Amino acid sequence: MLRGVLTVTLIVTLAGCALKAPPKQEDVRGQSLPNLIVPPQWAEQGGAPGAVMKGWLEGFKDPRLEALVRDALLYSPDLQVAAARMEQAAGYVRLAGATLYPQVNLLARGGGSLSGDSSGLEGVGIFVNWELDLWSRVRAGREAAQTQYQSTELDAEYATQSIAAMVAKSWFLATEARLQNANAEETVRSAERLLGLAQDRLRVGRGDEYDVTIAKANLQTYRDIVQQLDLAYRQSLRALEALIGRYPAAAVEVPPQLAAKPGPVPVGMPSELLERRLDVVAAERRVAFAFYRAEEAKAARLPRISLTAAVTSISSELFVLKDRDNPIWSAGASLLAPLYLGGALQSQVEIRTAEQKLAVAEYGRIGARAFSEVEGALSSGFGLDQRATILAQAVAENERALELANVRYRVGSGDLRAVQQQQVALYGARTSLLRVRSEQLVQRVNLHLALGGDFNDRAER
Repeated sequence: MLRGVLTVTLIVTLAGCALKAPPKQEDVRGQSLPNLIVPPQWAEQGGAPGAVMKGWLEGFKDPRLEALVRDALLYSPDLQVAAARMEQAAGYVRLAGATLYPQVNLLARGGGSLSGDSSGLEGVGIFVNWELDLWSRVRAGREAAQTQYQSTELDAEYATQSIAAMVAKSWFLATEARLQNANAEETVRSAERLLGLAQDRLRVGRGDEYDVTIAKANLQTYRDIVQQLDLAYRQSLRALEALIGRYPAAAVEVPPQLAAKPGPVPVGMPSELLERRLDVVAAERRVAFAFYRAEEAKAARLPRISLTAAVTSISSELFVLKDRDNPIWSAGASLLAPLYLGGALQSQVEIRTAEQKLAVAEYGRIGARAFSEVEGALSSGFGLDQRATILAQAVAENERALELANVRYRVGSGDLRAVQQQQVALYGARTSLLRVRSEQLVQRVNLHLALGGDFNDRAER
């Protein structure tokens, strides 16, 4: 009899509802981005043909930067949080899959004539319970946990890439801050020389006190700028140290020159972006997670059938038990069917369905942002290249103009104001050129991150 029941149960279980598959990526894309037509090529120029490359960090040829990125991967608090979340998600996967298997429990009672609770009963029993997943509720829960783990893993990997990019950008910005400070110090020295020239002219009777006073005022203004830039430099070092988990002592030594910008970047095809960007793939996994959660909620409205089995052996020293075989074997089944819960189960289905719609919409938002980030980085990089050429020429022309203005002032054919105006113009041009050259490197990093290119070989990490 028992064998027949188990056989029938096994057949029913195998014939139960098959677990549905989540929406395919192209379906999710069509739902979330119905108005987006992906072109065959990127709209902005500046990229090179070919597949998106790995190991972009090595292209800057800066071993100290690579060492800082390695430190960030080991000690960044943000990455430690991401790793802990992965461990948590892995635990949920194991927990969700545990109920697919029979649950076995042991119960024992003892303790002398009163058996520890004055009942007089002593014995041991093994109890087995196995819920038949006829409607795929348990399997949907397991798949939900699995897809959540996958999305968490992808988020952690994307966080790793983002941290590497942030360290690189902070390194370049800190280097720029050092160079901006040096530029301001050079302007201070130029202003000091101009003040000395004005004082010499006053002493020999060819100048006046007004020129000396103006030169002194300008010198103090430039000295104030140096103080501001020195603070900005130290703050940029602290920001970099915070990324790599060090104490923010502004003790990192950055190079005296900005890194040379690498050559053109292979940008691949726009149609490949959503499959390569880890944050987009993670969003697609969250759609699958929400789908399985909705399926789990739907199955929760249906009856639950469980098989039970037990073997027990009971004795008593206080009274005589009814004659029976000892131990006793038993087997059976249980049925739990929700009849009326005030609409709670249907509400759960509606909530999970809304969460699935939200996950689809979030996928569309992240996907649209990915395309925008690539086009924006390409556009910025191309525009910055044009500006760098113009500003380099402007710096050269302003340097020559300042030399001529100084000569005219020395021989008395020009006034101090012309020299000071040319000083301001040269300082502004140098400042802008440094800003543009630093931003070129920052946008290059942004482009690599937007394309989904890895900064290093994942297997190596």
